[in-house]
Amino acid sequence: PLRGYKQNSKMDSITKEQHDELCVTYAALALYDGDAEITAEQLKTLINATGNDVEPYWPIIFARMLQNRDVSELLVGGGGGGAAGGAGGAEGGADGGAAEEEKKEEEEEESAEEMGGMDMFGAEDGY
Repeated sequence: PLRGYKQNSKMDSITKEQHDELCVTYAALALYDGDAEITAEQLKTLINATGNDVEPYWPIIFARMLQNRDVSELLVGGGGGGAAGGAGGAEGGADGGAAEEEKKEEEEEESAEEMGGMDMFGAEDGY
């Protein structure tokens, strides 16, 4: 049960893992907002102060992930990059397709040269 939420709220239906991840995320954001260093110890202290309990590895993972990183850049640009990767692929789709087709043609030409101008059945190309 999470503190501060009504019984039968949507937060009651999350898994323990989701709860732990959210707790550590909110603790990291609170530390960042307070200009405090984000360490595993600071995360644990803040999480415990809110009456929550998380698996011991969560604060360590988050502290290491955020170590030497600009949290504001993660907030603006997102941390996972999954969506951005898909968008980048869509943007370069036309150019990437042409380059890929050109590469295929080059490979076919090289393959034909290796076989002495004959296809795989021994007939000369073009017949």
